Amino acid sequence: MRRTIARLAALPLAAALGACVATTSTPPPQTTLVMPPTQTAVAPLAPTPPPPPETELVPPPPPSGVATNWQPGHWRYTGTPGNPWSWQRGQYVAVPSGYTTWTPGQWTQTSGGAFVWQEGHWG
Repeated sequence: MRRTIARLAALPLAAALGACVATTSTPPPQTTLVMPPTQTAVAPLAPTPPPPPETELVPPPPPSGVATNWQPGHWRYTGTPGNPWSWQRGQYVAVPSGYTTWTPGQWTQTSGGAFVWQEGHWG
């Protein structure tokens, strides 16, 4: 008789636990936040100065109703053995609202002797 009572007493608990385990819930939807790249990315240090700038023929600006500005080409340091520098060609870009002057980027020498690229910016 004791076994029967124990089994009957445990039955509601087992049913309740079984119900908890058997239920499924839908996970909340995941949101992926994608941030735009910033212009303050850390540039690699170059152990030597860049080569002299390449000569570029500046083409006429593209026909559009948007104000554009020519951003001249410059060297990028890749660090690839045998060919550590890559030329980034100049291009026309739209002038952001509220800005009028483009200051080109430049390579500057650090106090340790390495060279670092400082990105151009609007002013």
